[in-house]
Amino acid sequence: MMPLEGKLQAAGLILDAQGEPRCFWQPSMPDYHDHEWGQPVGSDRRLYEKICLEGFQAGMAWITILRKREAFREAFDDFDFERVARYTERDVERLMGNAGIVRNRAKIVSTINNARRAVALADETGSLASWLWRHEPTAAERPATVDLAYWNGNPASAASTRLSRALKARGWTFVGPTTMYAFMQAVGMVNDHMSACVCHARINAARAAFPRP
Repeated sequence: MMPLEGKLQAAGLILDAQGEPRCFWQPSMPDYHDHEWGQPVGSDRRLYEKICLEGFQAGMAWITILRKREAFREAFDDFDFERVARYTERDVERLMGNAGIVRNRAKIVSTINNARRAVALADETGSLASWLWRHEPTAAERPATVDLAYWNGNPASAASTRLSRALKARGWTFVGPTTMYAFMQAVGMVNDHMSACVCHARINAARAAFPRP
């Protein structure tokens, strides 16, 4: 028989100090894993922030972005997209000089562009949240079990591809299918905690109670 440690690793799990199973990556970002990742988000501003930060993360480790998140919030007016939409080239240069954030010109310009696109969507549909949550995948599109094999084999999904295409059609940038799948995981549009992780049931309950915008 496979030892317990081997079974846990195969399932993508670790045991915490209390002996409870959690996703294998929990030790690197315990607070984020336990209290934020997968919790449903309905705030326009926070959804815009998540899209932007996922775009900045492309090619980098998420922990790097997480450590810089407060600096990003300060630099981008707490991701108030109506304010960011009014940024000019002077703001681009200001942000390029900010050592607290990722100083990538294309991603900074994308954040400003996407703010303008967010304003347009909110004006058209009433809120950015209502438009984004229309792209939540159906139950039939979700796996019966979230395990390591599912994680390793699904960097994107049909739903994230649809969302990516819809955003790109409206002029958004840095919103590829893999980035949008990470966004969906982060804001609770899907529950990708391992099925045996103690947080999986909590997120299911939060999703069930969440009023879709």
